[in-house]
Amino acid sequence: MHRYLAVRPKAGATGTRLLCFHHAGAGALSFAGWLNRVGAGVSVLPVRLPGRETRVREPRITDPGQLVEELQHDLGPLLEEPYAFYGHSMGALVAYRFAQARLAAGLRPPRLLLVGACSAPQLPSALLDRADLDGLDDERLMAAMTDEESMPEALLRRPDRLRTTLDTLRADLRLAQGLRKAPIVRLPCPVEAFAGTDDRMVTIPQVRAWEHCTSAGFRLRTVPGAHFFVRGREVPRAVGQALDSAAPVTTG
Repeated sequence: MHRYLAVRPKAGATGTRLLCFHHAGAGALSFAGWLNRVGAGVSVLPVRLPGRETRVREPRITDPGQLVEELQHDLGPLLEEPYAFYGHSMGALVAYRFAQARLAAGLRPPRLLLVGACSAPQLPSALLDRADLDGLDDERLMAAMTDEESMPEALLRRPDRLRTTLDTLRADLRLAQGLRKAPIVRLPCPVEAFAGTDDRMVTIPQVRAWEHCTSAGFRLRTVPGAHFFVRGREVPRAVGQALDSAAPVTTG
């Protein structure tokens, strides 16, 4: 059993395995609606980092090297067949660095890297570049999350859940800080990037800058919604279409 997967891969399934990496403070349930929306020929495999949901008792990871090593150990055997990554916000950085590490090890790259609601890693970040990020109290941390969907009203009414979510968010932001520090490498696979038209946390030009992270083609799509458009219907369908038309990747 793969500790990092929220669902078990179907035995004998053919097509592309799509590993989905969630945003900071969240978990694999962010992709619950994707299983029936991406389309035929794609196995949707949401990845769950430790410290949340069914892994809530496990220590959260803030070291990028440790995370990439664990991902490769746990998920690497699944990636001998055609696969792709989708990462949302912090998850985009996880997906990119994981793909980068596999390339450095001489392993098969993804057919396609899909990223959403994330500024390219070579750009400055108003939130992640803050020197006081570790010291933000709960109120200041919530104020730093400029998207109104970040802290739903239902969560604000549950102080116990809110405290756990904020602790997870702090750890994930430290992880994201580290993920942004590694040098930029142009991947030999196409990159498709999604930007929300109403996203107040990441601008469309910041998402477009992912074009500098690939040597094999880039496409930018704008979609309706704010920062957490991953929960909607349009993106999983668009991801399925992109995978259906993606050409095989060669590393020669």
